Amino acid sequence: MTETITLSTGQQMPSVGLGTWKSAPGQVKQAVLAALDCGYRHIDCAAAYGNEREVGEALTERLGPGKVPADKTPLRREDIFVTSKLWNTKHHPDDVEEACKRSLSDLKLCYLDLYLMHWPMAFERGDELMPRHPDGTIRYDDTHYRDTWAAMEKLVDQGLVKAIGLSNFNARQIDDILSVAKHKPVVNQVECHPYLVQTKLVSHCWSRGLTVTAYSPLGSPDRPWVTPGQARLLDDPRVLSMAKHYNKSPAQVINRWHIQRGVVCIPKSVTPSRITQNIEVFDFKLSDEDMRLIESFNRNERLIVPTIMKDGQKVWRDAGHPHFPFSDPY
Repeated sequence: MTETITLSTGQQMPSVGLGTWKSAPGQVKQAVLAALDCGYRHIDCAAAYGNEREVGEALTERLGPGKVPADKTPLRREDIFVTSKLWNTKHHPDDVEEACKRSLSDLKLCYLDLYLMHWPMAFERGDELMPRHPDGTIRYDDTHYRDTWAAMEKLVDQGLVKAIGLSNFNARQIDDILSVAKHKPVVNQVECHPYLVQTKLVSHCWSRGLTVTAYSPLGSPDRPWVTPGQARLLDDPRVLSMAKHYNKSPAQVINRWHIQRGVVCIPKSVTPSRITQNIEVFDFKLSDEDMRLIESFNRNERLIVPTIMKDGQKVWRDAGHPHFPFSDPY
């Protein structure tokens, strides 16, 4: 059984969830089915991933009486914690409710347990995921994330979502939201792994009552922006040595590190054996010394930042946006 973390709303959020970013159509349904069948009770989704319809098909096959093998207890909707995210092109207050309802329709659900603002940056309104200028740069919109947040709060009032939160927000932006929030954010989902420990941001979130969810908790070796020669966390000799010591896989050691420090993690896989392995982390505990050792791997290295070529150099794609979150120290 998975452990849970209590959110500021009182909701119980399982500390390990299945991530679905980069899970290709045709694969994600089977991944979700495999996850639910081996004990996952937390599925992390987003409209921008383009696969919520398949996730919904899997949920429909498993939720309700008679939907699981006879030797298992049927899963109820309230047994599963489902997160989705509002994409950047839907930040205008007039677009928020429709975007949420689209995700609900695709997921075949009546409500979401958690709905996050995927990024603080607004892109041009419309149905094009990445609206671009002829030179390839993104067409931005001037909607402020505070106005988007106010529209998201209405989703809570309507019962469409149980709670709302943030993703990829820095400390200053979190405080900006808190200064106007009627419904406070309960989660900030950010890139976090031993090469990007995020100690200051995690502490800031906790001090403000936010739980932290780590995306790409294993360093996302299949990320689209990987470059030759970049270190692979799961191949780090120190991690391999630790895995051998605990008789666990490198992924299990890293997932355990997240959980022990009080951070929710959502490792992604479409391979049933790895999906099962990623949640089998509640039968051992890392020593205090090994917890500190893993934290010492920190390089403040972001692996999940989309880049573009500009003047012959690779630069952060959205660094020019006024709400780009990674210009601040944390």
